[in-house]
Amino acid sequence: MDKNNLDKKLDEWIKELPQESKKYLLAHLSGLKSIYPFNEYEYRLMYLLDKKIITFEEYEKLRSAYVNANPYLNLYNISPRVFGEIWAQKHLIDIDARFKKPSKEIDKNYSGDYDLYIEKVKKIIKVEVKACRAINTKLRGGLETKALSFESDEPYWMNFQQIKLDIADVFVFIGVWVDKIIYWVLTNKEVKKHPTRSHQHRGGIEYQIGITEKNIKKFKKFLIEPSQLVDTIESKVK
Repeated sequence: MDKNNLDKKLDEWIKELPQESKKYLLAHLSGLKSIYPFNEYEYRLMYLLDKKIITFEEYEKLRSAYVNANPYLNLYNISPRVFGEIWAQKHLIDIDARFKKPSKEIDKNYSGDYDLYIEKVKKIIKVEVKACRAINTKLRGGLETKALSFESDEPYWMNFQQIKLDIADVFVFIGVWVDKIIYWVLTNKEVKKHPTRSHQHRGGIEYQIGITEKNIKKFKKFLIEPSQLVDTIESKVK
C-alpha cells in the first residue's frame, strides 16, 4: 500500500459521511495546519473514528498494511548528513562486519577522505559510501511527502554528490525507496568512465552521478545483492 492507495481508501470512507459532516471535514482540511506528528492523515482518521465510519480494528488493519508496505519510509525523515554518513556507513557494517571504520592506526595517511575499509593480507581496500533516497520530482514539500515505492511510475531522482576520484578503490552507492534498498558497486575506474558522471561545480574536483527512472538500466551490471557486497568488492579490486 502506497500513499495513493492510502488516499483512495480514506476517500472511500469519507464518502460514507453525512453531507454536512463531509463538508465540515473538507473545509477544515483545506486550512489545516500540521506539525509532526499531527498531520492531515491523523486528522482524517480521528474524524472518521469519531463519526463511527471506521472502527479501531479497521484503523489498526490500515496502519499495519501501510507500515509493512513502507519499511524504509522512516529513512526519509532523517537529515541528509545523518542519512548519508551515519546511517549509510553503519548500514553496510551491519550487513557485513568485514566493513570497518578507518583510522590512523590502520592507515597513517588517513584524514577522513574515505568512509570504510576492508582488510586484506598485505593492504586495505578503501571504500567510499554514497546514499540517496528516491524522491518524486513532480512534488513539493518534505522528503517524506515525495517518497516513492520501487515500482512507482512517477519520475524520480537520486543525486550522488561529492564524489572525489582517486580517494577510494571502490564506491558503494545505496539507493533507497520506501519499500526497497538496492546497492551498486563501482570501482574508481568505473566511476571515471561512467557516462552519467559530471562535475558537481564548474571547475571543481567533486563530481556527481544522477540516477533517474530514465537511466537506471545503465547501472544494472553494477547491482549487487547485500550478502555479496564484500566478496564482489574484493573480486573487483583484485
